[in-house]
Amino acid sequence: MYCTDTRVVGTRIAQLVERAPICRGLLLDAAGAGSRPAALCCMSFPLSLHFHVFSCPILTSDFLPSEQIRELVPESQAYMDLLAFERKLDQTIMRKRVDIQEALKRPMKQKRKLRLYISNTFNPARPDADDSDGSIASWELRVEGKLLDDVSFPGKQKKKFSSFFKSLVIELDKDLYGPDNHLVEWHRTPTTQETDGFQVKRPGDVSVRCTLLLMLDYQPPQFKLDPRLARLLGIHTQARSCIIQALWQYVKTNKLQDSHDKEYINCDKYFQQIFDCPRLKFSEIPQRLTNLLLPPDPIVINHVISVDPNDQKKTACYDIDVEVEDPLKGQMSSFLLSTANQQEIASLDNKIHETIESINQLKIQRDFMLSFSRDPKGYIQDWLKSQSRDLKLMTDVVGNPEEERRAAFYHEPWSQEAVSRYFYCKIQQRRQELEQALAVRNT
Repeated sequence: MYCTDTRVVGTRIAQLVERAPICRGLLLDAAGAGSRPAALCCMSFPLSLHFHVFSCPILTSDFLPSEQIRELVPESQAYMDLLAFERKLDQTIMRKRVDIQEALKRPMKQKRKLRLYISNTFNPARPDADDSDGSIASWELRVEGKLLDDVSFPGKQKKKFSSFFKSLVIELDKDLYGPDNHLVEWHRTPTTQETDGFQVKRPGDVSVRCTLLLMLDYQPPQFKLDPRLARLLGIHTQARSCIIQALWQYVKTNKLQDSHDKEYINCDKYFQQIFDCPRLKFSEIPQRLTNLLLPPDPIVINHVISVDPNDQKKTACYDIDVEVEDPLKGQMSSFLLSTANQQEIASLDNKIHETIESINQLKIQRDFMLSFSRDPKGYIQDWLKSQSRDLKLMTDVVGNPEEERRAAFYHEPWSQEAVSRYFYCKIQQRRQELEQALAVRNT
């Protein structure tokens, strides 16, 4: 009387895990190598597993059958195994969520190759041209680029070439174009529109030597270290947080932290040369680093803009190491913010609660019938006593149980009056019912 339709719980688990791809593989972490809970098999107990992806639930009595029910229904052990497995899986998912949240706080970068394409075209002068542009010889320089093997992520929007740089400066021959027109500059601003390349057009019919200065847009910002500090830490250019971490590692490795006052660092000869003090607080290091951090070096490319027709089809290529956001970061953020299964989880929770309530009610009915079948007379007497006590509690009636259990108590004068009042109330009640019935007929 306690079982419902069979359910294949393993299928339900597969469905829910399929909707949370990042949770795949957590089942092995939760179940342990080589283990297979009994609850993953078909079972007759009326519940299905549900996943709490956002919090680790606390199992209350709403989800737990009583000990007596578990003794009566041996199949309920499969449900208890399922709850234990679910709790273990929830803890694993929760731990992974915390790991993901911590990982998202740190920069997640991937090193990629950005291929730079530098080419130029030459337009010779045409004496018969109608416009002034055609009558003057000119050249056009193109600077373009793209990430290599970018096809690995076809669904992701490709970054524009300019988005990798903070500034671009093209320095032309000052002797040919003068001190006021030999620089072509582009600098990023908050309103900058990203582009796939840059074009520079100038008049001229001779080959021109130029220098390209490209400043990468590091996120988070990176700095070049003072040469002395760079040699000490083995770092040339890095983010501020990584530099401070490397400093702390150097302090620990060389045991420079004061043994009595942990807040202070005793400088060795190299630190004294760099920070110009014999002792300093660790909290002072970020401030002292300010004068030791310089802007990173730009990428310098020397190029010749050729007007030779044989060189028009030549393109110079350069590979630059850049850092891009790890595609996994977007998936991790989506997983943390996903609420797709919450309605289904709530529905399953309600169904579990209702089923447990139904089982508890069936257990009460079974106990009632079983006790009645064993001793009908004694059970009815006990039941009447219980009902009498409940009635007194509901009506706030105070009595003496010791007197009430004796027959002489009911032969006292008050019993005659009580019987008379009882019958009088019943007669009045019947009279009102008859009068109402007659009134309805007459109308």
